[in-house]
Amino acid sequence: MNVARTFTNWRKYRQTVAELGRMTPRELTDIGVDPKNIRHFARTANGL
Repeated sequence: MNVARTFTNWRKYRQTVAELGRMTPRELTDIGVDPKNIRHFARTANGL
């Protein structure tokens, strides 16, 4: 994996964490994400 791809994946991860972090626990539960596992979900979703 090259540096540019790694950086892009990291940026997507951070964006996903930020977007999910703005959601309420109820909204997260509605989409199937445990509020305690936002970072894990973001890593999985972004291939990290």
